[in-house]
Amino acid sequence: MGHSLFRVTIFLTFAVPLFSQNYQVTTVVDGGTISGTVKWIGTVPRSLEAPITKDQPICDPESKKTTDLERLVVGPEGGVANTIVYLKDISRGKAFDLPPQLRHLDQKHCRYVPHIVLVPQNEMLTMRSSDATLHTIHMDGAATYNLPFPFPDQPTSRTMATPGLVNLRCNGGHVWMNAEMMVVSHPYYVVTDATGRFELTSVPPGKVSDRRLARGLGTCRQGASLRRVDGTKWNARYSVSRKPGRSLSLSAETRR
Repeated sequence: MGHSLFRVTIFLTFAVPLFSQNYQVTTVVDGGTISGTVKWIGTVPRSLEAPITKDQPICDPESKKTTDLERLVVGPEGGVANTIVYLKDISRGKAFDLPPQLRHLDQKHCRYVPHIVLVPQNEMLTMRSSDATLHTIHMDGAATYNLPFPFPDQPTSRTMATPGLVNLRCNGGHVWMNAEMMVVSHPYYVVTDATGRFELTSVPPGKVSDRRLARGLGTCRQGASLRRVDGTKWNARYSVSRKPGRSLSLSAETRR
């Protein structure tokens, strides 16, 4: 999505058996928990906003005139919300336990809710509109649907067959509406909360390494690994800075 200047995505790589499209659910023995915080370091860019130019009684009931595009959501203590953290190259582990609310998309006051959607590969995404106006959900990327919603409260579903990132937008005239969906081939995905926190549970034992992509900051790949603190914990803190005044910090702990 060319105009998503500050959207941030984090990749944590877990060096376990090579990735296979056929993820196998197994009993995880001696599994660990990876938890941490994604934080913005330095001056926080001004929020990107767009004017609300259509259906103002529905889209702008509080008469704010503009809406935040939610490109970068930074909390009071610097935590970055709506960041996807996941493990790569993992072919077996726990059963899918993604939050059900991240598999349902609503269109409410001319916003996509939630802003970040996670759907298991070959599972259904359920969509609806709460607004009494014409919306569409136009998808490009790993899925390419264009679905109209002329009436409220009429759900529809589609199967997401291909893993990967999907950009969502409305081409019904509400040009500010945007969201992202990740179609996932395994359950080790999480979206950071409002404080930037994340937690991945029941992670199979293995060597931990790191790769990450920060949209608007560039791609950063390093060979750093999480260093063992004692017999049960791993700790690390990363930061990437590709542009003056803009850097991202990821701190993580692995425990069992």
